[in-house]
Amino acid sequence: MYEPIPPRPPQETMPTMYDLPSELVGESGLPDEFHCIQADLLSETCQPPNYSSEEILVASDLNLYYDPRHTLWYKRPDWYMVLGVPNATQQQDLRLSYVVWQEGIDPFLIVELLSPGTEQDDLGQRLREVNQPPTKWEVYERILRVPYYVVYDRYENHLRTFQLMGTRYEAISLPENRFWLEELNLGLGLWQGSYQQTTGLWLRWYNSVGWVPTRKEQAEQEHQRAEQEHQRAEQERQRAEQEHQRAEQEHQRAEQEHQRADRLAEYLRSLGVDPDNLR
Repeated sequence: MYEPIPPRPPQETMPTMYDLPSELVGESGLPDEFHCIQADLLSETCQPPNYSSEEILVASDLNLYYDPRHTLWYKRPDWYMVLGVPNATQQQDLRLSYVVWQEGIDPFLIVELLSPGTEQDDLGQRLREVNQPPTKWEVYERILRVPYYVVYDRYENHLRTFQLMGTRYEAISLPENRFWLEELNLGLGLWQGSYQQTTGLWLRWYNSVGWVPTRKEQAEQEHQRAEQEHQRAEQERQRAEQEHQRAEQEHQRAEQEHQRADRLAEYLRSLGVDPDNLR
C-alpha cells in the first residue's frame, strides 16, 4: 500500500523541471508514428467548452514527476490532460517536464496507447518489483489518483476506460466505444477516418453536436460555407438581373403601347376626329 506523502517543511527547496532530466538517451518506449499522430489528434480536438486554452494543459510523452520523496521517479504517459494550469504562451516558458509538486495540480485524464511490450504495465497486470518505482497503474490510481485512465489497443481496436471510484479504478461500460465526461462537456470515442493522410480507427474527442473538427476540417467547413455564400450571392445576383430584365421588358412594352396610342391619335386627328373627345 502506498503511504501518504508527508508535508515538506516550507524552507526545503525541491527540484524543479529545470533540475530534473526531461529525457534519457536510449530510453525504451519512445513514440512511433502512430503514437505521434494519435497524440496530435487528441490534442487538436480537445476543446472543452467550459475551459479556455489558457487554463488546460495537454501533453504527450512529457515526463510526469509525481513523488517529492523520490524526485527522479517519473512516468511518461502517451497523452494526458491537466485542468486549471496555465498553458505556456511564450517559447521560453514551455515545460521540459510536468512536476506535480511544482505545479500543484494532478492530471485529470491519462491516455496510454497500448503496445505489445507495455500491455501488462498499462493494464495493471504487472507487479511492482522490489526496490523499483511503482507501476503506471499504481501511480495513476493510488498516488496521483487520476480521475480517468484510458487505454487504447489499436491492434485489437479495443478501447478501455477506467474511472476512479473511491480508491480503485473501475471499468466504464463503453456502448459504441464512446464515453461522456460531464466535467468537460466532451466525450472520447473511436472514430473511423483519415487524419494526417492516414486512415484508421482513431481515439478522438466529440461534443454534443458531433466529432470536434480538426483545424483542417474547420478550414474545409469555412471554405464550404464561403462557397455556399458565394453561390447564394450569385443566385441573388441572377434573380436581380432577371427582375431587372423583366422590368426593362415591361418598360419597353409600355413605351410601345404609348407610341401606338400616339400614332392612333395622330391618325384620328388626320381624319378630323378629336381623340380626346371620343366616347
